[in-house]
Amino acid sequence: MLSDHLDPCPDDVRERARRVRLACFDVDGTLTDGRLFFDDAGRELKAFHVADGQGLVLLRRAGLRVAFVTARAGEVVAHRAAELGVPAHVGVKDKLACVRAIAAEAGLSLDEAAFMGDDLPDLRVMRHVAFAVAPANAHPWLHPHAHWRTRARGGEGAVREFCDLLLTAQGHAERLLAAIAEPEPSA
Repeated sequence: MLSDHLDPCPDDVRERARRVRLACFDVDGTLTDGRLFFDDAGRELKAFHVADGQGLVLLRRAGLRVAFVTARAGEVVAHRAAELGVPAHVGVKDKLACVRAIAAEAGLSLDEAAFMGDDLPDLRVMRHVAFAVAPANAHPWLHPHAHWRTRARGGEGAVREFCDLLLTAQGHAERLLAAIAEPEPSA
């Protein structure tokens, strides 16, 4: 079964996942392991997990809206987001206001929104969305506010785990897998 790696997953978590139409993600500590690297010229470098990127592409293919919402400004995030076809909101001071605006622009409410974050700048938005998710290594103060925590750590496939949950709960996983596995038509 495709969801075996998500079990045990409580029914209330699966129900929250079924309602999500907008999935927003913090970057540092969620899409990355939280470490910041700088080269000699002061340019910031980040490492992203390719499996997380594939999960985000699959969410978009299934019709879900996806966005990055990060307090840090930087070209690295904008470049990765563009590569994945995901809008990036960088240098955000009020993540809750940003997620509200993204939802409103899409004609959605926060009752249809999820947010995945790992530390205190994410707490306010996590307390207002329908589905708050944290990676395994999120700061302990976020634990009581997360509806679900991944087994994987931030930057190590946690986002993919969340994407898989959304796709499975909403019935998209089997269809997407079949489309990917379908052989190319002969010429």
